[in-house]
Amino acid sequence: MKLKVIVHKAQEGGYWAEVPAIPGCATQGETFEELLKNLYEAVEGCLSVEVEPSTLDPDSEILDIAV
Repeated sequence: MKLKVIVHKAQEGGYWAEVPAIPGCATQGETFEELLKNLYEAVEGCLSVEVEPSTLDPDSEILDIAV
C-alpha cells in the first residue's frame, strides 16, 4: 500500500507529518529519520483500530461537509 504523506517543518524544531488518506493520522519527530520511524508506527496504529460499521435507517442522510 502506498500512502501520500505531507511533511512539515515544526516551528520549534524537528518535523511533523500527516496522512491525508487516514483522517487524524499524524506524528512528529526531532529528526527526519525519527519522523519516518514514527510514521510507520502511526499508520499501523491508525489502521489497526476496529471501527464498527454504521447502519442506516431509511430516513438517514449522508452529507459531505468541510470544517
